[in-house]
Amino acid sequence: MSSPWAALAILFTARLSMAFQYQVVAALGPLLMDRHGADLADLGVLISLYLLPGLIFALPGGGIARRFGDRRVVVGGLVIMVLGGAIMWQGQGWTLQIVGRLLAGTGGVLLNVVMTKMVADWFAGRNTATAMGIFVNSWPAGIALALLVLPLIAGSAGLGAALLFSLALTLGGLLLMMFVYRDPPETGAGPSRGGWPQGAAMKGILTAGTVWGFYNGALAMVFAFGPSVLVERGAALVQASGTSSLVLWLAVLTVPAGGLIGDRIGRPDAVLLVGLAGFAASFALALFTPSLAVFILMGVFCGLPAGPIMALPARVLLPETRAFGMGVFFTLYYLWMAVLPACAGLLSDMAGTASVAFVFGILLLALTAFGTVALRANRLEPA
Repeated sequence: MSSPWAALAILFTARLSMAFQYQVVAALGPLLMDRHGADLADLGVLISLYLLPGLIFALPGGGIARRFGDRRVVVGGLVIMVLGGAIMWQGQGWTLQIVGRLLAGTGGVLLNVVMTKMVADWFAGRNTATAMGIFVNSWPAGIALALLVLPLIAGSAGLGAALLFSLALTLGGLLLMMFVYRDPPETGAGPSRGGWPQGAAMKGILTAGTVWGFYNGALAMVFAFGPSVLVERGAALVQASGTSSLVLWLAVLTVPAGGLIGDRIGRPDAVLLVGLAGFAASFALALFTPSLAVFILMGVFCGLPAGPIMALPARVLLPETRAFGMGVFFTLYYLWMAVLPACAGLLSDMAGTASVAFVFGILLLALTAFGTVALRANRLEPA
């Protein structure tokens, strides 16, 4: 394999299978609750468990890859994902669903951390931003695909068939990485040097990681609880999942657009804040009129902040502290993504309606905006 774009296509597909697997619980939530006698709080916990292993593996993930090799670690992660998916497919009790979810998430976090480096190795010094934009979009594309396809399969062939389809997609990613993907001819990999961020830089990366976590937490309210909100308003599950998935399909376009617009006008923070405001406004509208038009508006605005937020770490970290600093950044992301959906599920269960998750999303977006303004006000960019 000599083409970086062919390698990117394989990495995109493998990571898409991870996003698809992550979304299984939310897309099939009502069916899983009926099958196992679970409630919304249980569903929120099960959603959160997929990202919980990131708290353990985000920091040491790069070191593990240096020791064993990027491709081997990704293949190992996919094997663990297949095992977790198989347990969820065949597991009859809620405990087995939890075990399968944790195993799948453990494999998934290795993909998330190591594959980003693999893309950078292939595109070092050329088309890096374009490649990263395509790669990052594998996440919303996989989630949107799951919301669209899984309810259709479950409706026609049952819950087991839908879970088996997700398992097959993950197995396909594993086969691609095992038998088709090859490492780039020259990776330039070596032991990373440097230390931990100190002082203002540490405060900055802690804030940036929390901003990224809160933003993604708000986004999770759409695809984790959006179908349940619409079902409560009388929509069929297939229709509700399709409407929610539209947000993610639009995000595939607006995620790279936000970064491009911010760079072109030289004001990424303005694009970030406009996107957050529009996203919050669409959440508020959805509480009163959860129509297709409102979810389209949500999709237009929700992706705009992603690029500018992901640019924040470079503004607060010096090159020699970037490796450890990014470990902190992703650890915070996994922390908040493990906690926030569970909190939303608990609040929704206490209130007796999934709509509370959208209110929670508005709060998270307000906190995201506050963190962004705080970073700008403190001028934490390195010299």
